[in-house]
Amino acid sequence: MIDLGFFIFLSSGLFLGWSLGANDAANIFGTAVTSRMLRFRTAAILCAVFVIIGAVISGAGASHGLGKLGAVNALAGSFTVALSAALTVYTMTKWGLPVSTTQAVVGGIIGWNLFSDSPTDLASLSQIAGTWVASPILGALFAWLIYWGLNGLINLTKPHLLWQDHWTRLGLVLAGVFGAYSLGANNIGNVMGVFVDSSPLQEIQIGELFALSGPQRLFLWGGIAIGAGVFFSRPVMTTIGKGIVPIGPIGGWVVVVSQALVLFIFSSTSLQQFVTGLGLPPIPLVPVSSSQAVVGAVCGIALARGIKGLRQIRWWELAKIAVGWISTPISAALICYVLLFIVQNVFEQQVFINPSRANADIDQQKINHLMPEDLEFGHSS
Repeated sequence: MIDLGFFIFLSSGLFLGWSLGANDAANIFGTAVTSRMLRFRTAAILCAVFVIIGAVISGAGASHGLGKLGAVNALAGSFTVALSAALTVYTMTKWGLPVSTTQAVVGGIIGWNLFSDSPTDLASLSQIAGTWVASPILGALFAWLIYWGLNGLINLTKPHLLWQDHWTRLGLVLAGVFGAYSLGANNIGNVMGVFVDSSPLQEIQIGELFALSGPQRLFLWGGIAIGAGVFFSRPVMTTIGKGIVPIGPIGGWVVVVSQALVLFIFSSTSLQQFVTGLGLPPIPLVPVSSSQAVVGAVCGIALARGIKGLRQIRWWELAKIAVGWISTPISAALICYVLLFIVQNVFEQQVFINPSRANADIDQQKINHLMPEDLEFGHSS
């Protein structure tokens, strides 16, 4: 039986999940909705269901990568890190900016590391920061290739407009389902990753063939929170679908597929094993920003259109998004540091566990359990 206190601490992670759903999950069906190929309600339901499935089934890989950056080892600390990231994402969402939830969580963890005087794993940080560059670049590359190939296929086959509309709509649904699954698998580490080390949740058996591990139970709660946030995602959908480059139905499909591929690459353990089996460096399994992948994909479509596409780019909107990406980790780190001070000194909650003190407590417990004769000179246990 889990006490109420744990769920009180978990509330900030659920708030972060809701914020992610209202921001990043909007990218899955944003272009489909703004191009009027799908209703918002239909898109939100599909996105919510498959985000939860992806989080529970495949969420472990990317969450471990984020955990290497800093092991938040106290529930109050996990609560504060998630809360600082959620406040940052929520504020950016209110401004209609597709902010990176990954950057907000990374900033929060670094803030915790600084406050607790814990080392920041620079190797993990460099891997994660590298994806902030790789994600939009890969999104643009995939979008350019897919858009170019799809236009060539359409020009070759010249399908009837009704059939083209039918297949585009179906393609948007299938791509959105794949994208939602990939988002859940990759970004659940942002929502619940900081709680994995401090969570008291244990494995439970459901029936004879099905079981949920402790982390999977966390991921289920986080997935539900993300799904709830999707229904509040209209402002960011508008920015993504129309704010940078005008996107039609086919372009919307290309964007969804491109960003889904980016998320899949950084969350698939099978793909990582395949790559290492070829003797290549392993792909880092870390949460990446779907917002960055989508922005890159939209720009990739503009590049595929040539000079005309470049002229269609609303550079001011792109500049605002870039400013949001730069300010997000810095803001989250500062907010987290201040909140940790408040939680520790005002509410008197333990926000981190000193490893040396923890070891000393364990040694003291061992001494307390020794029998009097074990403490006599010359005896050993």
